Amino acid sequence: MTQTVELPLWLFILIVVFAAVTFASHFLFPSVRWFFRRRLERAVSRLNTRLQRPIQPFKLARRHDTIQRVIYDPEVSHAVQDHARATGTPEAVVFEQARRFAGEIVPSFSAFTYFSFATRAARLIGNALYDVRLAYADEAGFRAIDPDATVVYVMNHRSNMDYVLVTYLSAEQSALSYAVGEWARVWPLSRLIRALGAYFIRRRSGSELYRAVLATYVRQATEAGVTQAIFPEGGLSLTGALMQPKLGLLKYIVDGSGEREVVFVPVALNYDRVLEDSVLTDAASRRERRFRARIGVITWWFVKQVWRKSVGRYQRFGTAAVNFGRPVSLSDFRNSPGDPSIPLARDLMKRIVEVLPIVTAPLVCWLLREEGAMSESQIADRIRKLLVSARDPDLHLSADAMITSLPDTMSELNKRGVVVRAGDLYAPSEARRALLDYYAASVAPAIEPFRHAAVAKQISAPAGS
Repeated sequence: MTQTVELPLWLFILIVVFAAVTFASHFLFPSVRWFFRRRLERAVSRLNTRLQRPIQPFKLARRHDTIQRVIYDPEVSHAVQDHARATGTPEAVVFEQARRFAGEIVPSFSAFTYFSFATRAARLIGNALYDVRLAYADEAGFRAIDPDATVVYVMNHRSNMDYVLVTYLSAEQSALSYAVGEWARVWPLSRLIRALGAYFIRRRSGSELYRAVLATYVRQATEAGVTQAIFPEGGLSLTGALMQPKLGLLKYIVDGSGEREVVFVPVALNYDRVLEDSVLTDAASRRERRFRARIGVITWWFVKQVWRKSVGRYQRFGTAAVNFGRPVSLSDFRNSPGDPSIPLARDLMKRIVEVLPIVTAPLVCWLLREEGAMSESQIADRIRKLLVSARDPDLHLSADAMITSLPDTMSELNKRGVVVRAGDLYAPSEARRALLDYYAASVAPAIEPFRHAAVAKQISAPAGS
């Protein structure tokens, strides 16, 4: 026992290294993790005191624990058995496939990353690119939401800037959990997005097993009260118009709500300029949802903006407007005949239209599309007459603000080739007609009621008035 043993130096070093790793993993690392975990829990407790909707424990759970909770759920177990029988694959293999699906979906939320980095970056980027405008259509209704209810923000999808703006504007409410498509599943973006609490979904997965895993995660998050944000259109609008809602995620939320109340908050967004507008209209012309946006082109665009900022030639891209509409409770639809997701989706899209913001450039495009060539003064006159009939003018950029920004708007539209100028008149450009139609379509549902009201008012007015 006391004899001397000779070892090669490399073997001795290897033994010491393994011993150090073992000591650290069994004694040091758990203590360090416990220390930082306690500090994080105290920080989250302080954070929850100022949030209107505190961060739920489910969202703060370790990612590994959430994955285990999902894959051992009875619904997933039944789906694994069904898939194994249908395909003749061993259950152990199918179970590992379900585990991979769960690992792909489940986020790894970091409160520090979300509130110390993401919300500040979102505020900085949003205000750097746009004049951000916010309106709450029903503040009293929002404050009256049951604190124990699960809140789901339901938004129209105009741009990838939607994530940025709503994250920034809802920072005092809670941390949002977004459903994000495959576009963001690239390293290192995917790591950051998971840390922000977003979960990845495959838009066109034909696998029943995958859908069972996704539905289970959404159900568990909904039952736990996690505040979520979804785009019922299922993707960016290629034409600028609102698309028909897809029921996938909405149905998972409805079916998985259990006894907990779920309150849906409609959110409507619009922009003077959508950064991806040319990419989207190009995809629409090809009738496919494949976007030709190379990373080199995007990087060069950002470099140009930084250069313009450094030489004092930078201009923001107009107004970005976000309106929050009247909340609606799932309990109002639970007794609907058939699938309650269908009438709920229709009602939510209707509420989004009710608070759809009207901003200058889309309104100008709509006027030129509907009424033809006009001078700047004629456009200003038409803007004032239209907005005077607005049911709730606080939801839209005011007529005075639009008219003040009109020269810059017309100059930008002319520079981009969306309109052409002949003397004092501006007319739609045929070369970029798709872009003009894209912006006009984004405000058409909000404008049509005003237009009919204005016409009716003119018809009913006494002669000479």
